[in-house]
Amino acid sequence: QVQLVESGGGLVQAGGSLRLSCAASGRTFSSSAMGWFRQAPGKEREFVAAISWNAVSTNYANSVKGRFTISRDNAKNTVYLQINTLKPEDTAVYYCAQSRGAFSNTFSTAFWGQGTQVTVSS
Repeated sequence: QVQLVESGGGLVQAGGSLRLSCAASGRTFSSSAMGWFRQAPGKEREFVAAISWNAVSTNYANSVKGRFTISRDNAKNTVYLQINTLKPEDTAVYYCAQSRGAFSNTFSTAFWGQGTQVTVSS
């Protein structure tokens, strides 16, 4: 069974930065695409970013392109989300996810983390 544990969320002022981490258990991490999603209050969960198993390919939601960067370290079973130039509309619970497949452009969530809160003050 895979467990995903996010960390790094918090309260930050607009314009600031955060780096979220997601530590994964299990032996499938290095062969699976990984992703980040977010859910703002009163809204549906939405895709943010994904990275292929070998970090060659990444995909981003249009709303975060140029500000968010997804990366991974397969030796540490960890995926990261660097968030720069934070905006109040980035306020949400951020979830880590592991895909059933290896590629970022065909992401299909198999496992979810419990989420980490990011709050951006104006």
